[in-house]
Amino acid sequence: MKYTHLGRTGLIVSRLCLGTMNMGVTTSEAESHAILDRALALGINLIDTANRYGEPQGGGGTEEIIGRWLAKGGRRSRIVLATKVFGPMGPGPNVEGLSAYHIRQACLDSLRRLQTDRIDLYQMHHIPRGTPHPKSRVEYLGGDRSNLYFPPHARPDIVPWDEIWQAMEQLVHEGKIIYVGSSNFAGWNIAQANERAAARHFLGLVSEQGLYNLNARLVEMELLPACRAYGLGFLCWSPLSGGLLAGALHKAAHGRRSDLHPDEALRTKLAAYESLCHDLGEEPANVALAWLLHNPVVTAPIIGPRTVEQLESAVRAVDIILSEDVLQRLDEIFPGPGNQAPEAWSW
Repeated sequence: MKYTHLGRTGLIVSRLCLGTMNMGVTTSEAESHAILDRALALGINLIDTANRYGEPQGGGGTEEIIGRWLAKGGRRSRIVLATKVFGPMGPGPNVEGLSAYHIRQACLDSLRRLQTDRIDLYQMHHIPRGTPHPKSRVEYLGGDRSNLYFPPHARPDIVPWDEIWQAMEQLVHEGKIIYVGSSNFAGWNIAQANERAAARHFLGLVSEQGLYNLNARLVEMELLPACRAYGLGFLCWSPLSGGLLAGALHKAAHGRRSDLHPDEALRTKLAAYESLCHDLGEEPANVALAWLLHNPVVTAPIIGPRTVEQLESAVRAVDIILSEDVLQRLDEIFPGPGNQAPEAWSW
């Protein structure tokens, strides 16, 4: 395994991050623990989860699986543990969002489920919206929308950063969290958050977790430049575009995948991509991960293996060096915005 610093911090993390979203959903607890054991043996030390992960959503099931793994002993000091706060965790008006009230309660609940005394990277799962997400709320009310709560006079354009940072500062002071990160933020959200943190003499955000892969490159316009400017590490979720970049056409042709329905334009891109990977002698999934790792802003793609075998296959990506010719060919197959803003559309 190879390692790097998480953004501008002194924290050293693996170039692959183990995502746990499948644990307790499509992957059993026994297999999940086997994956965690093997990841540790392979040198992966960054483990990402969220309080919303697991079945049912919002029940904290995945954190509990990780907690029982940690309880076996000898593991906690060897990993960098990341989880998230934001989404609804039950019925009632104060069980979601980024109020100081919810941040503190959610942190205490995550610590209990994870069976640990600290969260190394506590990530805000989304920027606050003006109202709770209706679909998420209905999950806890048995489909009854009559009890939905929406804050009066909601202002989606105003984020209570002083309240958020005060809550995070207190958790840091108490040793319950070490670093704060974000997920699904816009570039201007990161600027706003870190400028307010600097005014409070607080470290602020040290990482952002966002959607980034060969087939989804919008973050190159403003989000990645913001991360670079403020010294944030970037963690990529869905690095394989939901499996499309993992040899989906080949798998479908050999009866190993039946849910692939790309339009003709995407099918043409995937065919060219898989042909290039074949010529390179590398698995498509590993080329997709290696392409992300060539970006100096990227700390680590988040891989979410369902089996130990998938995990072991992905580790090859950190050793793949893509030539300039190959990088140019990938840009031709999956063109991004062309540059960061405003050069992407202007001179």
